[in-house]
This record gives sequence, structure tokens and C-alpha cells, in this order.
Amino acid sequence: MNARIDRCSAGLSGCGIWNNEKGAAPETGVDAVSVALKNLSRPVFAVNVNGCLGVANHGQACISIGKNHDAEGGFPLLGYAPPLLPENFGDPYFKELIGIRYAYVAGAMANGITSVAMVEAAARAGMVGFFGAAGLAPAEVETAIDQLHQRLGDLPFGMNLIHSPGDSLLEEAVVDLYLRKNVRLISASAFMRLTPYIVRYRLTGIHKDTTGRVVAPNRIVAKVSRVEVAARFFAPPPEKLVAQLLDQGKITAEEAALASAIPMADALTAEADSGGHTDNRPALGLLPTMTALRDEMCRTHAYDRPIPVGLGGGIATPESAAAAFAMGAAYVLTGSVNQSCVEAGVTDMVRQMLVEAGQADVTMAPAADMFEMGGKVQVLKRGTMFAMRASKLYELYVRYNRFDQVPEKDREMVEKTLLRCSFDHAWEETKTFFQARDPRQIERAEKDPRHMMALVFRSYLGRSSMWGVTGEADRKVDFQIWCGPAIGAFNEWAKGSFLEAMENRTFVTVAMNLLFGAAVVTRAVWLGLQGVDLPVEARRFAPTPLAEIEAYMKRQV
Repeated sequence: MNARIDRCSAGLSGCGIWNNEKGAAPETGVDAVSVALKNLSRPVFAVNVNGCLGVANHGQACISIGKNHDAEGGFPLLGYAPPLLPENFGDPYFKELIGIRYAYVAGAMANGITSVAMVEAAARAGMVGFFGAAGLAPAEVETAIDQLHQRLGDLPFGMNLIHSPGDSLLEEAVVDLYLRKNVRLISASAFMRLTPYIVRYRLTGIHKDTTGRVVAPNRIVAKVSRVEVAARFFAPPPEKLVAQLLDQGKITAEEAALASAIPMADALTAEADSGGHTDNRPALGLLPTMTALRDEMCRTHAYDRPIPVGLGGGIATPESAAAAFAMGAAYVLTGSVNQSCVEAGVTDMVRQMLVEAGQADVTMAPAADMFEMGGKVQVLKRGTMFAMRASKLYELYVRYNRFDQVPEKDREMVEKTLLRCSFDHAWEETKTFFQARDPRQIERAEKDPRHMMALVFRSYLGRSSMWGVTGEADRKVDFQIWCGPAIGAFNEWAKGSFLEAMENRTFVTVAMNLLFGAAVVTRAVWLGLQGVDLPVEARRFAPTPLAEIEAYMKRQV
């Protein structure tokens, strides 16, 4: 079926001519348009072929606005889109800094959900992944580091450092581990303020090279939703914390002296409506705000180059990836869609629940690590009662000062349905956990019954995030599955295709569909902006097997 051109004046018609010295005519029809758009290494010429839309990836065009052209020996030119490969997207400096081909980041989903296998897959594909270290004991994190060093050699990978306002000892221990293990790239997430631990990580090893340039070997990619937090990462390390670290002997005098020359973060991810910790910010408003703040802060501090700002939250389709890059994102970061991939550190039960989710099947629930502060995370609502049950626990915590003040009916529900043991037994288990983690919490709880209640309630929230990882089938209704509406958008895009099945969702297949598809969609948009009326089927990019994408990438037409 050929696409008719209703207006010959559309686009550059009458103002340009396309011809081919070899004499081959343009092809017509929906399939020809789709193929031409996918030949990313070649330009796309859209021409008028006897009233039908024709396309070619070869030939030459002559454009002269305002002049009439004789179409003899050629065809009226309607529009033109230059080559656009997936590696062309994003900030070249960011890609060089991290050592990657594609401006694509696998975000750090906690409890090892962004697994060693996923981080390895990302690195081998020319991308970068951050291992989901949050929620794991330092020994488990150390094992992951050793595995990644062994498997990847010089290929890039990162680790997560999550802000732990209620467990500073853990945050300090993780930083100690990263410094000891020469982890040179971290994702800083959920920070509300800067801590001495992340500042120490940033400044350790900072020096001047032989040219006098200040070099910070420990790189930070911050992930933030709030402008005030972003400003702290765009600024140099706070003088007060630098002085404190120097006094404690945690950094050297040279490291302290050079602190004012660098920003806290090498790059920053504007985190829009996403899974887990999120402020549900709209991406269309958040990214421009963050880049404007970046520009202001870079001028204020006279940095040598702008700090790359990427976008995460809602990246789930070729169109959303294309939109992010069109707005100037230095890179895109994915999370929710990765959790349904085969490499994710979850069970097939969780993967299947995610595969069935729609955009509205998510909700906010109390966060285990910020429970007393009222912090929330975005989780899956469909197929689980976690959000409702966690909200009930928070309601009881706010209303009562100790567990024995809770009405009998509610106490019975908590003990039989959520804890599945008595409150006293749950407290003994919680004590055992904190004896190894942070004994100060036990001492405080024994003096403050309300804090004891909070710690026991938090134990339910904390363990619920692991039941889907370990496959506790009898706890399926309590699974805490972090995800945003992006998973629903991806499922709707993948519906009816090979990507609908969870066993086909490998990380690289998903990532390359989004990147390759974004390039195809962008070229279609460029032609549309010139007035070229492309067939609807050609404007959209359907899920495509990885082998077919790779064949297009190698093709020289």
C-alpha cells in the first residue's frame, strides 16, 4: 500500500530535487518507509513519486529554498533526515567519562535486583549498570564487587550508595568497603543531605596531575528529585564537612585543599516518577529545571565543563527515550523495566506480576528506611496487599506510643497476618538483627516503646522487599515490589510481541529496543516536522529481536 500525498507543497516539495546517478528510483509503500527509517547509518530522503510518498537511503539532494526546480531526471524532495545511530544519543563527555558506547544506565535497584548478571550484561553491551547494594549486608556487597572485578576487568561498572539516615554506621561501612575495594563509580541515591561518608568517598585520592588539572578518581552519579538536593551535588563539598574529615584524619591536607575545585557529583540523574524512593515528579518539568540549575551552578563555581544531567523515571518506550534525548538528557536511566528482565535478582513470581502490570497498577507506601520520617516508596499495587498493610502499620505508629496501646483487633491483625508471630517474639528477632547491625537501636528501643514499635513494624517492611527475591510463595500477597508506571507503559508497548513474555526480556534486548527505536522514532519526527506525512505504521517502532537490530546496525545500504 502506497501513501498518497494530498499536498504537493508539503515539506520541501518544489524547493528541492532528489536524484540518483545510478538511476535507481525511490521505493514506495509502508514497508519501504519503515526499512528506510531503520537504516540508521544512512540518510533518509522522502520524495514525491507521482503523488505517492517515496523513500531512499541513497542518492543526493539539492535544496534551495524559494527557487523552483525542474524535476526532470529527479523527484521533488519532501524532506530529509540525516543518519542517527544509537551511540549518537547523549553527552559525549559523559560517555567518555564512564567509558561507555551508549548513553544508557541501568539504575541501582536495591537488594541486588540490579544484579551482578545485569551489571555484567550492561558493561559488555557498551552501557553501564549500578549494582543494587542497598538493603544488603556489607559482606554480600563485597562478594558482588569481587565478582564484578573478576568478570569485567577494565569494563565499567558502578555500585549503589544509598543514604541511610537511620543507620549511619551502615553507610559508613559501605563507604569504607568501596574505598578498600577500589570502587571508582557509585550511584548516590535517596540523599536528603550530604553526609561525611559520601564526602570522604568523593575526596579520597583527589590530586593534581602533571598538567595541574585536579583529578578526582572516585566518581559519583547522583540520583535526585529535588532541586535543593541537586544544588548540594552541583556544589563543591561543604567546607564544614571537609574540615570535620580533616580533623578526624579521614582525608589529607591536600585532599581538603583541593575540595573546592570540584563538584560533589560528576553527573546527576533527574529522577522523575519512578519505582522505589520517588517524589513523583513529571519528567517534562523536572529535567529542564535541573539543567537550568546546573548551568547556574557551573557559572557560579566556574567549572571547566558542564555537569552532565541525565533522566530517569518513565523511560520505558522508544518514544520516551527519544523525548528524553530531545530535551537534552545526557543519558537515560532505566529501573522498573529492568526488574522484569531475566537477569534481575527476583523470582519468576515477581517477574510475572510485573509483566501483567498496567500504568495505574502502582501506588505509594511507607518506606522501611525512612519509616519514622514518613518517607514513601512507589510499589506495585496489583496482586499484592503490601501497600495497604504497610500504610496501616504507619497509621498505628503515628497514633499510638506503644504496641500495647493499639486496640486489640488491630494488634491481632498485626500479629497473626503481618508478623505471623507475637509482637514480643518479633522484637526478639529484631533485636538479633540490630545486635549485628547497630546495637544503639536496641538501647534506644528499650527506653522508648514507640521506637521499639517502629523497629518491629520496619521489620515487616524490610523483609517484604526480600520475599520476592527469595521466592517466599506463602508471602506473595505481602511482596514489596518497587516499580513506577514505566512498567505499565513498557507492557502496553510490548503487548502482542515477543517481548510480552518475561523469558524474552533480556536486559540488552530491552535496552537496544529502546535505543534503536528512539533513533527510528526521532528520524520519523524530523521528517514530520518538515511536513512529510508518514504512514502511521512507519512512525512507530515495534519490539524487534536483538539479532535483527544488530543486523540493521551493521548494514550499509
